[in-house]
Amino acid sequence: MILSSLVVLVFGLLVGADQDVYIAGSGALASGWENWSWSSTIDFASTSGPGGVEAISITSDAYAALSLYDETPFANNFAGLRFDISGAQPDVSLYLSSSADSDSSPSIPLASMSTAVTTDSFITITVDFGNLPGSGGVLASDSWDRLNFQAGGNGATYYITNIELLTEIVVTPKFLSAEPLAANVIAVTSQGAVDFSQVTATLNNATVSLTKTATYSPPDTPAQTITYFTLSKSLAPGSLVISADANTTFSYTIPALKYGTINIANTKAISDDIYGVNFPTDANYIELLGVTMSRWGGNAVTAYNPFGQFTNAGNDWYFENRVASPPDADAWSGWVKGAGSKSMVTIPALDWVSKDATSYSYPRTVYPTQAAYDPYNSDAGNGQFPNGSWVAPPPQTNVYSPWNTSLAAQWLTGLTNKPDIVTVDNEIEIAGSTHQDMHPEPMGYDEELQRVVNTATMAKSVLPNVQVAAPSTCAWWFYWTSSIGYTDNAAHNNQDFLPWFLSQMQAASTKAGKRLLDYLDIHYYYAPDTSANDAAAKALRLRMTRSLWDPDYTDESWIGTSVPAQWSEPNPNAVWLIPRMQQLIAQHYPGTKLSISEWSSTADTDITGGLVTVDQLGIYGREGVDSATYWVTPDEKGPVGLAFWLFRGNGTTFGSKSVQVNMADRDEDVLGVYASTSDGKKVTLVLVNKDVNPVNLAISNIPAGTYFVRHFGGAAGVAKWQTTIKIAANSNLVVPAYTAVFLQEQ
Repeated sequence: MILSSLVVLVFGLLVGADQDVYIAGSGALASGWENWSWSSTIDFASTSGPGGVEAISITSDAYAALSLYDETPFANNFAGLRFDISGAQPDVSLYLSSSADSDSSPSIPLASMSTAVTTDSFITITVDFGNLPGSGGVLASDSWDRLNFQAGGNGATYYITNIELLTEIVVTPKFLSAEPLAANVIAVTSQGAVDFSQVTATLNNATVSLTKTATYSPPDTPAQTITYFTLSKSLAPGSLVISADANTTFSYTIPALKYGTINIANTKAISDDIYGVNFPTDANYIELLGVTMSRWGGNAVTAYNPFGQFTNAGNDWYFENRVASPPDADAWSGWVKGAGSKSMVTIPALDWVSKDATSYSYPRTVYPTQAAYDPYNSDAGNGQFPNGSWVAPPPQTNVYSPWNTSLAAQWLTGLTNKPDIVTVDNEIEIAGSTHQDMHPEPMGYDEELQRVVNTATMAKSVLPNVQVAAPSTCAWWFYWTSSIGYTDNAAHNNQDFLPWFLSQMQAASTKAGKRLLDYLDIHYYYAPDTSANDAAAKALRLRMTRSLWDPDYTDESWIGTSVPAQWSEPNPNAVWLIPRMQQLIAQHYPGTKLSISEWSSTADTDITGGLVTVDQLGIYGREGVDSATYWVTPDEKGPVGLAFWLFRGNGTTFGSKSVQVNMADRDEDVLGVYASTSDGKKVTLVLVNKDVNPVNLAISNIPAGTYFVRHFGGAAGVAKWQTTIKIAANSNLVVPAYTAVFLQEQ
């Protein structure tokens, strides 16, 4: 049995009408509220929705919003928000913001509040500020003064009415879930003051006694608790029925055992640097998630001007200059390292950087026939005609200042906080599109190599101890071919790009008398389309981690069906990413490390995105990746953030050595099993069940003893659940559906 991990709880409401604040509905905004919406067609008195009810009709363009501003900030004076909504399950997310300090709350997808929004009628949704849908977090204290209902990338059309701020929400006591865990434990999640004396369990039609052992309420998601019970006998294949009260029963089928073993004598090192993210928010974030590598990177930093703290969004957002965010790579590197993380900082390697925080390359006044313009700045265009062709770029000096290795050396020399690793720009192989205004011509093999060699030589001269990572290539296609195309391959003896690049960097290093490349740095985003996020897409997302290591896994994308004949890579329909890259390094520049400085789950707010991340972190350790940083900054309370917490959160770490695991039935599509040790004696396991049913594991050589347990997912939901349990020698371990579990011998 599976319950959704993203649930809006059903509340009993005790709210005085004269205490609540009515915001909008019945034809108008309430007094004191203003319409600050953008790129949306809005009728505040529409009767074209269900039943002819007077409501606000909204049609929003991509990422546009219904935004309502309160002239008097409502801060944290309210317990929650209630509204009525109708539409075809519109792609809309709710967040609060502060116009005073530009802060925003977490963005809550409508799908996290309800998946039953239809065009037939209005549905009432209540959002508890003490138990935010999806994450279960608490709305932070701030001077909130705006409510924003923002559309996704495809826009949204819907109706909304009766928007109210609530002064009180009384939570009805309720059992939310009860599920088997590990050897002889059930975990019961609940809200409010439930009666645990009513909880009973029947295993294979026989009643088993329960002993309540611990209750845990996560500090950052306190509205829900989890209570652990120990059964009088171990879980076994068959039927498990847990009754929480007279009206609440949870039933499971415990499957047959899957057998495996660990060999603690067979280990290899796990790099600490694989648990990295891009742009962690603060020192507390680094500690909570155990972040070991922090990257200052992305498209905008190609134009980073460290002498003015400006960047440019490039093709990501209308080629506009802006203030760097975070504002100073030097200060950022300082606090990141002070929090216990290494720093990876990008050095711009093109010929230009942003000259200010306000200029943009394609004004409507100069180029009036562009395909699109910034909804927040109607004069800033996207640099493309409606047919998709590029506008001829203006003089770069309109927006940029010249940049070269001498200026980069000046910047690096003046740094107070030296980075541990520098990357040579970011995805410059596609600068001809991402930064078309700076570099309108396609980037070829030779130019890219020369920019890397020049930047690396300068960096090693200025910072002798720094490690250099390059070429930060964006995707599978560009691992093998430049933006020029196949003629570039042919001009270089029909060599694919990365093998050629590694050989050339070795030659350049020999000529320089020192290593100029320490890390082969790539970006890897899964090619299969999982955007539907239905059951088939979720299953695909969960099995496509095999592309990281499995030579027998044919990629379920264009890679698996249409490989250009111009490429010379073996087994070209299998990505086989990590062993393939390690093999290229061994052949063309031995001793170079492997970095993956951008990667993603494909669904950060879905539980399956969190499970993919657990699986991927386990694979990185097992397969010997040297450094990795997630793109971009996972929500610390969301599924991806919890994956990092599972491995390293709050100072409890997975281990420094990967332990060999052998499963009799290697079913990696739905199961990941990872083991480690730090001292060669005590063992840590991470188990990730990617299936919609429980799994029952019998893994030999796991020592008996006391184990610290962390877990998230399944019916227990997305929260930081943890406890301590006893495990007997050779006992089986049950992992609920869609759940990741961490067990560390004490």
